[in-house]
Amino acid sequence: MARFILSAFADEASRNIREQIAACKANGITHIELRGLDDNKSINSITPDEARALKALLDENDIGVSAIGSGYGKIEITDDFEPHFEAFKNTVEVAQLLGTKNIRIFSFYFSQGESYDEYQQEVFRRVEALCDYANAHGIRCCHENECGIFGDIPERCLALHKALGDKLGGIFDPANYIHCNVQILPAFEMLEDYIDYLHIKDARFSDGVVTPAGEGDGELTELLRRFGKKDGDRFLTLEPHLKVFDGLKALEAHGGSTALVNGQNAYEYADNTESFKAAADALHRQIALASASK
Repeated sequence: MARFILSAFADEASRNIREQIAACKANGITHIELRGLDDNKSINSITPDEARALKALLDENDIGVSAIGSGYGKIEITDDFEPHFEAFKNTVEVAQLLGTKNIRIFSFYFSQGESYDEYQQEVFRRVEALCDYANAHGIRCCHENECGIFGDIPERCLALHKALGDKLGGIFDPANYIHCNVQILPAFEMLEDYIDYLHIKDARFSDGVVTPAGEGDGELTELLRRFGKKDGDRFLTLEPHLKVFDGLKALEAHGGSTALVNGQNAYEYADNTESFKAAADALHRQIALASASK
């Protein structure tokens, strides 16, 4: 059976890296998928020297880097790819310096209604170029499903994986599939052989609201049970995406963690620390439930 290793997009707890580290430690999370950093910097834009300093800080606090949460592949399929590809080369070096083997990527936006069939080979060409460069430097690109990109439904994700084979890893994000009206377990069954790790994010089909894990339609308990069948270490990356309602504390003396919005119980929190903890607590509960159901 798998041993789950917990990671998180800790920039949802704070943009300050020291506070991100503290949030992970407080919630039983040993790794970070790096994305947003101090001074509104992105992990995509830091220099090698900044990466070395960041690695020293993370090492000092016994926090590992599960992946670089890059935004590569988040341009239009009709945009010029070459500047995007050149910037990617710096992030590959940053990944090496930070001691991770994984960079998250996407498969390009189709916002103007372009034909998926017409541009499929161009998607494959671009993703393969990213993968080939990364692989040559000991780094693995992992594709995340997201609405609006080529790989927003499992059938196109599968086509991408079959075209690139072992060059490309996979990330399964259940909430993103829900936002594309995709049923979770059939999608997982279709893509299971290509999935390197999960993003732990849940949502509801009815209104798209993102919820703590297990409180939406993401089938998190069963998803974790199935993902945990393979032997070895497997990352689970928490991506809370829970709303922070700045005025909540002023309105509710007890600082409650939920509020009624349009007559519905929405998941809104007083601050990022509280929302991050709620997401982490839900993840720990789902792991326990999945373990109990094996």
